[in-house]
Amino acid sequence: MTSAHTPAVNFHGEDVPPSPPDRALFHIIPVPYEKSVSYGAGTINGPQAILDASCQLETFDGKSVPADLGIHTLPMLDCSGSHEDALARIEAAVAACLSIEKIPVILGGEHTITYGAIRALRHKHPDFGVVQFDAHADLRETYEGSRFSHACVMKRVFDLGTPLLQLGTRSYSLEEHTLRQEQRIAHIDAQDIFRMDISDFVLPADFPEKVFISFDVDGLDPSIMPATGTPVPGGLSWYQAMGLLEGIIDSRICIGFDVVELAPVPFFPSSSFTAAQLVYAIMGFLGRSQINMKHWEL
Repeated sequence: MTSAHTPAVNFHGEDVPPSPPDRALFHIIPVPYEKSVSYGAGTINGPQAILDASCQLETFDGKSVPADLGIHTLPMLDCSGSHEDALARIEAAVAACLSIEKIPVILGGEHTITYGAIRALRHKHPDFGVVQFDAHADLRETYEGSRFSHACVMKRVFDLGTPLLQLGTRSYSLEEHTLRQEQRIAHIDAQDIFRMDISDFVLPADFPEKVFISFDVDGLDPSIMPATGTPVPGGLSWYQAMGLLEGIIDSRICIGFDVVELAPVPFFPSSSFTAAQLVYAIMGFLGRSQINMKHWEL
């Protein structure tokens, strides 16, 4: 298994020369954050595993070459110290990317890291929503004594006043269920997605024009993504996820995204490759979206 202290490689490795920060649309921010795992451990190794697997990706994704838009990979972020210490560094790294009008791509690490990214985005964008792919609602007030547990991240985001849409959820507490009902937090559970025609999917009409996509890999079914700390059966298939992502990005301006909660398994690279492919697929959808091409002047 790779170590969190192993030097990062550039996303896509030698196939794609790293672009200078000012010429790269996508800024990869690897965040090996693991402070509140409650079942399976290993998310600290997720970012490096995604970067290593990305070296095996084809640059052509079947429709375009997203790497042509430029990819800049930052060094591994220092996640030492307290929750707040690490979150402050995440916020600063994302803010630096936003300051030059680029798209942050955060690789986790625990889902808690999303909170740091959202804090930075709120300073840049006064109105945006978070689209969360996840098996879990992550809406607990506290979990195992911490407000910064991975099980609480979307409650922290909700407390900031950021609109949420949860997709693929299928495991949540009564507390979270009640909160979603009382606060009318938009969601489509996995079993409802299973029954729907993905081509009919549209975001709620009143959802903000700009979105940040947070993709917890346990949103995918464990049959294709077993390497995660809290797998839940009945998750999204690959093509369900792709259809939902494409629909979102075709209709909204994507101001950043993360892929979190990969806990790589030694000598079992398929999950790491799947996570890397997911990152690159989102880049491709974004680069081909008319609304995003116009916004990012592509």
